Amino acid sequence: MQKTINGAMFRKMILTASSLLDENRKYVDSLNVFPVPDGDTGTNMNLTFKSATKEVNECINNNFDSLAEAITKGALRGARGNSGVILSQILKGMSKVIGQCTEVKTKDFALAMKEGADIAYKAVTKPKEGTILTVIRVMADYAVSCCRKVTDFEVFLKDVIDKGEEILMQTPELLPVLKKAGVVDAGGRGLLVIFTGFYKALEGDESANNDYLNPDVAYQNDKDRNVAVDIVEIQFVYSVEYMIVNMHKKTTQSDIDKLKELLVGIGDSVICLGDLSLVKAQVLTNEPQKAIGYGLELGELVSIKIENMLDKNRKLQQEQAKKEPAKPMGIVSVSAGDGFALLFKDLMVDHIITGGQTMNPSANDIAEAIDKVNAETVFVLPNNKNIILAAEQAKDLTSKNIVVLPTRSVPEGISACLSFNPEGTVEENIEAMTESMKNVKTGSVTYAVRDTHVDGFDLSIGEIIGLDNNSILAKGKEIPETVESLVGKLIDDQTANVNLFYGQEVKEDDAVKLQEHLHEVYPQCEFNAICGGQPVYYYILSVE
Repeated sequence: MQKTINGAMFRKMILTASSLLDENRKYVDSLNVFPVPDGDTGTNMNLTFKSATKEVNECINNNFDSLAEAITKGALRGARGNSGVILSQILKGMSKVIGQCTEVKTKDFALAMKEGADIAYKAVTKPKEGTILTVIRVMADYAVSCCRKVTDFEVFLKDVIDKGEEILMQTPELLPVLKKAGVVDAGGRGLLVIFTGFYKALEGDESANNDYLNPDVAYQNDKDRNVAVDIVEIQFVYSVEYMIVNMHKKTTQSDIDKLKELLVGIGDSVICLGDLSLVKAQVLTNEPQKAIGYGLELGELVSIKIENMLDKNRKLQQEQAKKEPAKPMGIVSVSAGDGFALLFKDLMVDHIITGGQTMNPSANDIAEAIDKVNAETVFVLPNNKNIILAAEQAKDLTSKNIVVLPTRSVPEGISACLSFNPEGTVEENIEAMTESMKNVKTGSVTYAVRDTHVDGFDLSIGEIIGLDNNSILAKGKEIPETVESLVGKLIDDQTANVNLFYGQEVKEDDAVKLQEHLHEVYPQCEFNAICGGQPVYYYILSVE
């Protein structure tokens, strides 16, 4: 049972959370729909937290006061966008309390969260419920209520995160724009990623794996949501952000307070915070020139950013309008090599996942590729026996109808594609493609990676070997002689065509010479040298 955390553990919690947020940045971005669906919440929070982490890494000791000062300073300087600024204020409030401790108990951490929530709310002129503010407030209130009963830090933090997940699932009911888009609040999700990083550090798990972010956690699968059309009525066109440094000698703290009032007078979503060393200002307005002018009266402006929110939303709407209705069927194929990629594209494959032997894509990689195909049914060609299972698991990660054809090699995948008929039915294509892939034999030529004895061969590291889908059939000192030997094992009286797909380590001239030589040795077969561009394998053979 861990009842307290020291400075070293606090540092570790910050660094682990930073890694986890960085790993999940794109996921958080994908949930962003407010104020416009520009997909930057995860990026802004990540950059903000990275800035705090940078200061922590430069801190020479593990004293809480030093670490807290570093976090506060780094987060404010690196704050990006509304979500980043709000996160910087949450971190500022938490650091304010933790910086006064010599050791942190659950009670101290709860009070720190409460202070973080209070300061974050004060930083926003018109706080909106259903956002990151709601999530931190509810989590903090729960933390304060349970900290006296729960002194084990791991149990306490897990309970707080569970409460955060609970309120996050309710954000769509609090903010209509989220409900319409079918997502939870992006900032709230980003905050929970950070707290999950804290928890992972306490558990001793400092990895950046994001397996806890499975589709069941999200309010609704976000892949088919309406991301742009009619998402929000844009009242204020320009988002203006800047920092003020090198204040004029006449500038006072009251001038900073006045700046906030002036910004409120010309817009919405105003954030204005800092002191005479640095001020961070942000506003949604129709008068960006005034927002800039007000800041110049206090000092020098840096990190100036002006965005046209109406234009951003208009472009998103146009992109949405251009989307075509889903076609009946599409294809996703796994392969490695530029040559194979071009070949599959010529065969009407919609999306190609780079992968194969030694680089198997995950179920999530395959699901993401599937969701990029605008089709009702998607055929998946794993093209490797080690990828078939992941392809099957991808069915649970997408709402589309998926048909996994258990192709064990790229030649089998190519053969299946040649039988695909976009005018046919799904059932007709399953039958035709399955039958076609059974009619091709696959061979491959590579090298032994260690000394061993397998399939009746004594192999030395670096020796050239020829394989079919199941075992080693040939070996040699040179590539051409091994290919020739392998061809002899694969062809029979029914063989009419052999394609030699040469890899990235083989020159075209050498492949053509080998093609001509094999035709002389086996004149009954047609040989074709084709660029596959694959790694690892000198040649991949398709025998039909």
